[in-house]
Amino acid sequence: MAQSPIAQRPARSGGGLSRVLLVHVIVPLALFYGLRWLGVNQFLALLTGAVIPAAGMVRGLVTERRIGGLQLFMLAAMGLTVAMSLVTGSPRLLLIRNGWGMAAIGVWMLCTLLSRRPFLYEATRIVVDEDKQQTLKDNWDRYPAFRRMLWICSAFWGVACLIDSTVRVVLAMTLPVDLVPVLDDVLLGVTLLAILAFQRFFGRAYLRRNGLRSRGLTITPIAATGQAA
Repeated sequence: MAQSPIAQRPARSGGGLSRVLLVHVIVPLALFYGLRWLGVNQFLALLTGAVIPAAGMVRGLVTERRIGGLQLFMLAAMGLTVAMSLVTGSPRLLLIRNGWGMAAIGVWMLCTLLSRRPFLYEATRIVVDEDKQQTLKDNWDRYPAFRRMLWICSAFWGVACLIDSTVRVVLAMTLPVDLVPVLDDVLLGVTLLAILAFQRFFGRAYLRRNGLRSRGLTITPIAATGQAA
């Protein structure tokens, strides 16, 4: 898909997201179609686009001086895919690298279900300010339904990424090569919209069924809210 002190994370999260989109989506897509317009063959155009995200990941690892299992897995999968494609000369093998990446992310998200707190809790904690981090922790400690909701939504994130990965591989192996890169990015948008819609509507409905009302990270018992009104 770099943080420093907690208080600085929210201010930098938007910039971080923009950099991710630029390095992993916009630049590779522009390079591929730009090179194809100039007459470069499909394999070289895809290979050039693949170098940019790989370089961005390596730079991030060097900058942060911290190597995680997910980053290593994605780099290894990307490197293996590129190496195999160089041997075979097949552009389709280069196309499936995004499928490997989504599969790695999905598996990692599902693995967090075995930890003390799931992916969605940690992801939320990173992008909010210090006061909201405390609110998040209080909600987690106080409301079992809130904890269950985060576990369920985190599982949905993981499964959705695995489904996305499968679709990417099917697209890469069956559709015209020149069409796949843009469809990859369209699929990313569809996947994210589906995940966020599920999280929003299921999350609120689940909390209501358990007697809670959610306004952002502010969770209150419905009975207490009614009495206050």
